[in-house]
Amino acid sequence: MEFLSSILGLIPCFYDHTSRHTLYIRDLKKNLRALSQKMEELNNLYEDVMARVEGEEQRQMRRRKEVGGWIRGVEDMVKEVNEILRRGDQEIQKRCLRCCPRNCWSSYKIGKAVSEKLVAVSDQIGKGHFDVVAEMLPRPLVDELPMEETVGSELAYGRICGFLNDPQVGIMGLYGMGGVGKTTLLKKIHNNFLPTSSDFDIVIWDVVSKPSNVGKIQKVIWNKLQISRDEWENRSTEEEKAAEIMKVLKTKKFVLLLDDIWERLDLLEMGVPHPDAQNKSKIVFTTRSQDVCRQMQAQESIKVECLSSEAAWTLFQKKVGEETLKSHPHIPRLAKIVAKECKGLPLALVTVGRAMVGEKDPSNWDKVIQDLSKFPAEISEYWIGEGLLGEVHDIYEARNQGHKIVKKLKHACLLESYDLREKRVVMHDVIRDMALWLYGECGKKKNKILVYDDVFRLKEAAEILELKETERMSLWNQNLEKFPETLMCPNLKTLFVKKCHNLTKFSSGFFQFMPLIRVLNLSNNENLSELPTGIGELNGLRYLNLSATRIGELPIELKNLKNLLILLLDFMQFPVTIPQYLISNLISLKLFSLWNTNILSGVKTLLEELESLNDINEIGITISSALSLNKLKRSHKLQRCIRGLQLHKWGDVMTLELSSSFLKRMEHIQWLEVHHCDDVKISMEREGTQNDVIDLSNYNVSREQYFYSLHYIGIQNCSKLLDLTWVVYASCLEVLYVEDCESIELVLHHDHGAYEIVEKLDIFSRLKCLKLKNLPRLKSIYQHPLLFPSIEIIKVYDCKSLRSLPFDSNTSNNNLKKIKGETSWWNQLKWKDETIKDRFTPYFQVHEAKA
Repeated sequence: MEFLSSILGLIPCFYDHTSRHTLYIRDLKKNLRALSQKMEELNNLYEDVMARVEGEEQRQMRRRKEVGGWIRGVEDMVKEVNEILRRGDQEIQKRCLRCCPRNCWSSYKIGKAVSEKLVAVSDQIGKGHFDVVAEMLPRPLVDELPMEETVGSELAYGRICGFLNDPQVGIMGLYGMGGVGKTTLLKKIHNNFLPTSSDFDIVIWDVVSKPSNVGKIQKVIWNKLQISRDEWENRSTEEEKAAEIMKVLKTKKFVLLLDDIWERLDLLEMGVPHPDAQNKSKIVFTTRSQDVCRQMQAQESIKVECLSSEAAWTLFQKKVGEETLKSHPHIPRLAKIVAKECKGLPLALVTVGRAMVGEKDPSNWDKVIQDLSKFPAEISEYWIGEGLLGEVHDIYEARNQGHKIVKKLKHACLLESYDLREKRVVMHDVIRDMALWLYGECGKKKNKILVYDDVFRLKEAAEILELKETERMSLWNQNLEKFPETLMCPNLKTLFVKKCHNLTKFSSGFFQFMPLIRVLNLSNNENLSELPTGIGELNGLRYLNLSATRIGELPIELKNLKNLLILLLDFMQFPVTIPQYLISNLISLKLFSLWNTNILSGVKTLLEELESLNDINEIGITISSALSLNKLKRSHKLQRCIRGLQLHKWGDVMTLELSSSFLKRMEHIQWLEVHHCDDVKISMEREGTQNDVIDLSNYNVSREQYFYSLHYIGIQNCSKLLDLTWVVYASCLEVLYVEDCESIELVLHHDHGAYEIVEKLDIFSRLKCLKLKNLPRLKSIYQHPLLFPSIEIIKVYDCKSLRSLPFDSNTSNNNLKKIKGETSWWNQLKWKDETIKDRFTPYFQVHEAKA
């Protein structure tokens, strides 16, 4: 049968020996060789083209579509030709005597395929000679910026993304202290344009830094806009370049990201159109100063805060690494302390975390904790004592100057508010360490400022003469009982000895070798009972703080301190004896404070000596007798100097009566406390008349004339006090504290037309803190709703009759942080409607009354 099949297969061949069909069979072997040779040629060409394409792609170019199609065609063709060559070789092997096909039809089909593929391969070779194989990629919207992993910034990031989509926000500022993560957050916003499609035409990034350079910023924008070099170089001035940039940017919806701005940038000077709701462009910048946000007219300013303790610990763990944390059982606990001391500052967490990688000795972690420990400091009055505010003529002007500096430092995020009322500030450890490094001449003189919490370290320092270059020193130790006999500190200007609870006295020669000392703070040493007489030899001393000590008598030698500007004797543990003529000999004294302190030598005599001083500017004093108060009432000079006045323990005097003219002359008074008087009456007097006392409710008087500087009022143990309506005239009042006044029923009386006065005066517009405690008959703060635009804290304890708060839908909660009281009191409050209750309930915090 096989033989018969072969014979039959020959028939077509004999039918037309000269046809091209016959050629497919006859030339099969020759065509297979030709196809193989052509494929080798095509493969060589393919490798050449691929080498050129790969080289261009490494240069960030993109292969042309024509080239890509040809390459794919070759790759497909290789598979097809290899199959045809395999089948052709098999057909040749089957032929009789290697020349006559056994099956002409099969041989014909293969021959035809070989012939056609030979033509196709030749065509492909002809198409593969490219002049250009790749072209420049279109520029991406952004080039990815390297950045640290972000932790704990989700809230700020979400707010920024929201503002980017808000047509009403064109300029946005991110501000915060150095190292808090502003740049990382801005990079995250920048890189966010990589994976997502965006309706912005262009995103521009530049680091501005200090000083700003308009020409540099313009060059960055030019590079991004791809303005031709000829056009750019033909513009010789910044104004011409700004015009060229403006012409292009006006046609685009852009995002301009500017990092590290230190001062206002003029957008028009750079050639940047102002973003608005029409062009929908955006400008986002980072800065350390909130003032820069205002100067840049940012519609939104976001403060980048330090991390929460949880986020800080997460970031610190990532930087230290699991291997180090698990290397010793004590290290996780120590690592948490180190992370806590970094106070949530990402730069500190990252830097310290990396430095501790591989640190497996717990003692080295202890050393880091010791280095990071922070010591609090007061500011403004120290600066006066140090002489940093120049020559002081007026203590109020000097303090205002100090407050302005603090405000600038806070806006620059070099200082941070420490409490809810922002009365105290602290410096972040990293900023502090940098300041100390700079003060120590870039680390060359590390002993210029010393802080010791261990008396033994102090003794060692004294022995090795470490203290010779020291200019400022802080000493504190809870268990310290005795200091060295003397310290050799020839350059010492400032000395703090605080919270040494077991310290009772200094040796007589302790201050002997401190000739340059200007500031001496011995406060909060609760058992310090006497001072050495040698303190009178500190001729350069300008600031002396003995507050909260047990000192019973001031040494008469203090009268020799002719340069002393500030003397503080607040919250003394026991009544103090001040020798006669001591105060009157302090001829440079400008600030004297005896707040919450009694003196055995008599306040009337003290007031007389203070009155004799030419330079006295500011007084804080506690008065506990009618005789002393009458002396104060008779002296206009003393009244003008009063900053804090505490009146208490009047003995037989049942009612305290003060005239408005008396309070008005105390133009600098900020704090007023009244304790243990039956009642407090303030009479309002007409200008230009004497003893013309009129009723408050019938006299529409400008509140700016009275109590304008009064910020704090505290009333305690006034058993017959019925109301405090006179406080409506304290227009700048920030804190009102009323405690243990058993008869008071109203804070503000609303009868006899007082409502109209109160409404007109817009009372409590500055009030930040209201505290009411143990007022059993108090029924109302005020009958009508109040706006409370500044209120932050409300505390109500043991006021069981108070059934409502003066709130309505207009009462502000913009600054409110908490309302604190007992649960039973809160639940019994009556509200005008439930929406008001729902609005303020989230601010309520429970304070359970003590049994």
